[in-house]
Amino acid sequence: MTNPPNGPPNRPPTIYDVAKAAGVASSTVSRAFSRPGRVNAETAERIREAAVALGYRTNPLARALPTGRTSMIAVMISDVTNPFYFEIIRGAQAAAAEAGYTMLLADAQESDVFEREALDRALPTVEGIVLASSRMSDSAIRMTAKQRPMIVLNRAVADVPSLVTDNPNGARRAAEHLANLGHRAITYVAGPEASWADGVRWRSLRDACVQLGVQTRRAGPYPPTVLGGEQAARALRARPPSAILAYNDLVAIGLIRGLTAAGTRIPDEVSIIGFDNIFAADLVTPRLTTIAAPLRALGTTAVHNLLAIINGARSTATEPMILPIRLIEGGSTARRARQRSLRTPTSGAPGG
Repeated sequence: MTNPPNGPPNRPPTIYDVAKAAGVASSTVSRAFSRPGRVNAETAERIREAAVALGYRTNPLARALPTGRTSMIAVMISDVTNPFYFEIIRGAQAAAAEAGYTMLLADAQESDVFEREALDRALPTVEGIVLASSRMSDSAIRMTAKQRPMIVLNRAVADVPSLVTDNPNGARRAAEHLANLGHRAITYVAGPEASWADGVRWRSLRDACVQLGVQTRRAGPYPPTVLGGEQAARALRARPPSAILAYNDLVAIGLIRGLTAAGTRIPDEVSIIGFDNIFAADLVTPRLTTIAAPLRALGTTAVHNLLAIINGARSTATEPMILPIRLIEGGSTARRARQRSLRTPTSGAPGG
């Protein structure tokens, strides 16, 4: 590798090299890159030409030291392998890029400890944070929000701007759909205990079922994954309920796989509804009935609101912003069949 003509040997060019080549002070070079309006146009052009000739590149973090502006934001998610976050990340990335910001993505791996550690590392280099499905306590979130502008996603935290989907309406729509199909009892297969959405969905389902005259029970908690759904299927297969609302689509897909493998017919014997409408809902057989959330809009709206706060806007809302949901009917729900005996005939019994 060779150095640019007249460039310094064996090291990258610095601001001082550019200043020497352009015949100006190093402070003038600094202003030319950080505050170009304060440098004479002819001088600024000479500095840019010298920088190009030397192969000099500005360091955005170093430039940010006097102003605190790095043009970087952090998006913290609870599990990067969960497809629920794919569209959220895409929406956030598009909004950040449009505003000229770089997005730092961090994965908490469903751990409040990892989440805190990642935030501690990110805080010095970012201007704001989108905290998606945090597993930290409310007090820990509020403490972090005092250090950097923050938007909390998929969770309502007092005194911190929050953005959620309409979980209560989603649970009601699921209950109404199953009740209209003749189901008189619904089992809720729960997700992580630290999940704010899990608590809201269970309480909303229970309240809706009281109004509809439908019985409810809760199973779990289970990991919010396909394997978590398969664990739930093993626990339920001895006496499978006629209708299930799962914490999310991944759990619902695991339930379909696990119950089907045990010989239970979906939806003839068990109807299943998921939450979120991730892309995998189209890949499972039968196609999953699910409560659809506007995932890309969640990411886009979160970043737009965060950048507004970074640029001086003040949030006056005392309640979280709520985005609408809709029920997408697939093939995993059907009219309740007649109750079948779950006992296996013993040898010598009638019909054995």
